[in-house]
Amino acid sequence: MRRNRIAIFAVAAAVILGGGGLIALGLGGEDAALSPSSVIRGDKPSPSSSPSPTGPSAEELAKAKRAKQVKALDAALKKLDTTSPEFSVAVLDKKTGDEYAYRGTEKYDTASIVKAQILACMLLKDQDAGRQPTSSEMALAKPMIRLSDNNAATSLFQRVGGRTGVTKCNKRLGLTQTVVNGSWGLTRTTADDQIKLLSELVDTKGPLDADSRKTAYTLMSTVSSAQDWGIPSIAKAGETAIVKNGWDTRSADGGLWAVNTIGRVTADDVDVSVAVLSHDNTSMEGGITLVQKVAKLTRQYLQY
Repeated sequence: MRRNRIAIFAVAAAVILGGGGLIALGLGGEDAALSPSSVIRGDKPSPSSSPSPTGPSAEELAKAKRAKQVKALDAALKKLDTTSPEFSVAVLDKKTGDEYAYRGTEKYDTASIVKAQILACMLLKDQDAGRQPTSSEMALAKPMIRLSDNNAATSLFQRVGGRTGVTKCNKRLGLTQTVVNGSWGLTRTTADDQIKLLSELVDTKGPLDADSRKTAYTLMSTVSSAQDWGIPSIAKAGETAIVKNGWDTRSADGGLWAVNTIGRVTADDVDVSVAVLSHDNTSMEGGITLVQKVAKLTRQYLQY
C-alpha cells in the first residue's frame, strides 16, 4: 500500500513538472529567450530586449512642417506676382527664430519708412550724449512717426548728421543693404534690412537701451488712424501692432507709386516682425491693397 502511494506521488510530481515544462516550451516570439522562472515571477524584460524607437523626432517633424509651409507660401506669392506690381517681403518669428524672405535682398525706395531709421538714429545719438531726447526733438519725432510729417523728418535727418550720420548709424543697427540718400525718401533698402531694423527696436542686447526702445514702441503703436494700414491689418483680436508706412510717387517712375509697410505683431503667443516693400503701383490705394495682401498671405501660410 505504501509503495502504491509513493508511485502516485511520483506521477503527480512528474505531471506538475511536465506542465511547467510545457508552459516554458510554449512561449514564442520575443519571450522565447526568457527563463521559465522569469515568466512565473512576472519579471520585466531587460532594456536590451525592448524594441528600438522608430520614426522622425519632434524636431524633424517641425522642420518638415516648416518646409511645407514655406513651399506653399512661395507658390502663393509667385502666383500673385504674375498679376501684380513687384513686391518683396521678409518675416521674422522672434519666438521660434524662423525667418522667411521673398526677394529679401532686392532694393526698393524707402519713401517714409526711412523715418523709423531716422528715429532710431536720433535715439542713439541722445544715448551717446548721455541724455534723454530733448523736448524739441520729441516735438519733431512725434509728428514724423504718427503723422509721417515730412518737414519734421527733414529737420531730424539734418540733426542726426544727414546722409553721413544715418549711414554711420545704420552700421550700428546692422543694416548692410541700405543706401542712404541725401533726399531721405529716396534711400534704398531691402526687406531683409528692414527686419533687422525692427529687431533692433526690441532687442534687449542691441544698441538701443530700454528707454529708447520704449520711445520707439510708443510712437509706432500710436500712428494716426488714417495711416493705421499695412501690418496692423493682419493683427487679430487681443494682439498689438506697431507700424511705419511709406508711400511716394514721382515723375521719374512715370507717376507710379512706391508703397511700403514695416511693423510688428505681438501677443502672449505671437512675436513677429514683417516688412513688405513694393513699387510700380498705379495708385496708392492699389499699393496698400497689395502690401496688405502679401502680409496676410505670410500669416496664412506660415501660421504665426
